[in-house]
Amino acid sequence: QVQLVESGGGLVQAGGSLRLSCAASGRTFSNYRVGWFRQAPGKEREFVASISAIGRMTYYADSVKGRFTISRDNAKNTVALLMNSLKPEDTAVYYCAGKSGGTSSYADDYDYWGQGTQVTVSS
Repeated sequence: QVQLVESGGGLVQAGGSLRLSCAASGRTFSNYRVGWFRQAPGKEREFVASISAIGRMTYYADSVKGRFTISRDNAKNTVALLMNSLKPEDTAVYYCAGKSGGTSSYADDYDYWGQGTQVTVSS
């Protein structure tokens, strides 16, 4: 089992920045790929970004490419999502999730989930 806890959400004005953090405990964190997903009210959960187990490969949704950066520190068992140039359409609950094996942008492929953290971007 891997336990994931997100933090860092909040209210920010459009154009601002937030840094989300995902803290992991349990099984060897460095064995797992980690993804960030988000879910806005009335919408399906969507892929935001993912990072490989040792951090060499990153993937981003087109909607956040160039604005968001995912990184990880396996020594501290954390994954961060730095979000710049935030837009009102980025408003959602953000979740981190873990999986073994290769990359995926599908939520159903991820085995472990945090409880989510709310990000609200005002216009």
